[in-house]
Amino acid sequence: MHDPNGLRTVSRSRLRRCCGQAYYSFRRYLFWLSPGIRFAAFRQTESLPFLYARHQTPLLRRLRDVEMIYQYNKVQNLRVACGRLDGILLHPGETLSYWKQIGRPTYAKGYLDGVILRSGEVTAGCGGGLCQLSNLIYWMTLHTPLTVTERHRHGYDVFPDAGRTQPFGSGATCFYPHGDLMLRNDTQDIFQLRLRVGERFLHGEWRCSSQSRFRYEVVERGHRMQGEWWGGYSRHNELYRLVYTHEGEPLGEEFLAANHAMMMYEPLLGEGETHAGYVK
Repeated sequence: MHDPNGLRTVSRSRLRRCCGQAYYSFRRYLFWLSPGIRFAAFRQTESLPFLYARHQTPLLRRLRDVEMIYQYNKVQNLRVACGRLDGILLHPGETLSYWKQIGRPTYAKGYLDGVILRSGEVTAGCGGGLCQLSNLIYWMTLHTPLTVTERHRHGYDVFPDAGRTQPFGSGATCFYPHGDLMLRNDTQDIFQLRLRVGERFLHGEWRCSSQSRFRYEVVERGHRMQGEWWGGYSRHNELYRLVYTHEGEPLGEEFLAANHAMMMYEPLLGEGETHAGYVK
């Protein structure tokens, strides 16, 4: 049977995976050299005057069968990556590439082994955990007039909804170098990304050279969970962005993304039951 959403894991040989990685990496490096795109590169320590969007996410989660050392290592990885992105300015017409600005995560740069989700399996690897940062940036960007030109959805829904404050599928996964998050400034204003790793939370802000003109709300529609013929459960929805004036007058809506993911926990468990891969 056909899998229209591309959720079923396809087994490939190690050689094919390596060749595919090399091919798509080479294409990405060529793309970054493209003369037709102006990539953001300038950073400044002074914040722009106006706040456009702000968000924070908790740094530590207890994951079943995953040692907490990888969570602490993730915090270190976030500090290193934030040091490459914090303060960057996105001028009109410029594009911000998440991976071009951060670079390849290596031990020599201070990265440690963190948790990586690969084909539905939890493993450890250098720079693991940086998806938390791309998730944060993507969610904040949806509340600005910036244009998302590349975003990759998560293929697996890792955590149940307990404590979830955002709609399912509102993140952006990342894998170096071709699984990028790219944002373009199509406005006449300058935007600035501010990031900080606190004691308990990862903090982010989009700041701007002028005051915001609109208010944005992200909503989900068509949410459903379903059993798949090859086993397991999948989850689906669509995200839309509603635009309002600051006085609350609706101005319109925009389709953002359709999300499809395999669930890494059993749906519809009773209250207090333990979910696979997650401990409350």
